[in-house]
Amino acid sequence: MRIRRIVVTGGAGFLGSHLCDRLVTAGHDVICVDNFFTSQKNNIAHLLGRPNFELIRHDITHPLWLEVDEIYNLACPAAPGHYQYNPIKTMKTSVLGAINLLGMARRCRAKILQASTSEVYGDPEVHPQVESYRGNVNPIGPRACYDEGKRAAETLFFDYHRMNKLNIRVVRIFNTYGPRMHPFDGRVVSNFIRQALGGQDISIFGQGTQTRSFCYVDDLIDGLIAMMNGPDNFYGPVNLGNPNEMSIQLLAETVIKMTGSSSKLVARELPADDPTQRQPDITLAKAKLGWEPKVGLETGLAKTIEYFRALDLDQFRAPTPNF
Repeated sequence: MRIRRIVVTGGAGFLGSHLCDRLVTAGHDVICVDNFFTSQKNNIAHLLGRPNFELIRHDITHPLWLEVDEIYNLACPAAPGHYQYNPIKTMKTSVLGAINLLGMARRCRAKILQASTSEVYGDPEVHPQVESYRGNVNPIGPRACYDEGKRAAETLFFDYHRMNKLNIRVVRIFNTYGPRMHPFDGRVVSNFIRQALGGQDISIFGQGTQTRSFCYVDDLIDGLIAMMNGPDNFYGPVNLGNPNEMSIQLLAETVIKMTGSSSKLVARELPADDPTQRQPDITLAKAKLGWEPKVGLETGLAKTIEYFRALDLDQFRAPTPNF
């Protein structure tokens, strides 16, 4: 195996820390870049003493000069409350961050992967969502800073590829969960588990009939690495997610059952532009990468609940006032 110098931006976050784990274990020289807006240093504390791991506190809206072979760009707040807290900064992170990292990849002739999102499909009129679907996004709504920022980043990646022959990879990540989720990130899985373990009422937005598809983090990391190591003539975009669709209400009921909680479901107003359904078509990932999820929902939830049970919530603060 050839040891590679790999940058992971957003590397101390939920997904980024798991990716750093995997790459460090594989023996690569890993540089974790993070500004710690929504991430936690304890996610990567166990790696700090490793000789092939380095941590840099840096905001990718500013240029970064490193010599690297590969770049995974995972940097951006991903929960609605966090990315809506400072929407201009969110857009800058997606757009200026992409420009800065693409520039570094061009200079180093490095492979670069963009962690895009299923949010590029908006509130979809095509179900399940295939990569050829161009989406139904409100460009002036409260979620647009994230949705359109990620869409613009995809545009930049493909323009750099066309103009500079850059070796790009674009993945569209659907809902992912697992250990190291921030307990106050506002995502539905972490919210439900935290509320259930605390005996609090569980907040259901709308009627709870909207659907999502939940992928366990280990499966998602498998997909990211498979895409980076995949064929050089396959740039994506490619959906990465679990195609097993379920309603938000059923997820809440499952969490209550698995935690043994007495929590009750409480309806709240549905946020603006909240998608009514989400389900990835992963035909392309299967064909091009030989990838599909393996971890079932209850197995993944059990591991996530175990992680949350061990947390001291007093050691965490909500990154923004939205939660």
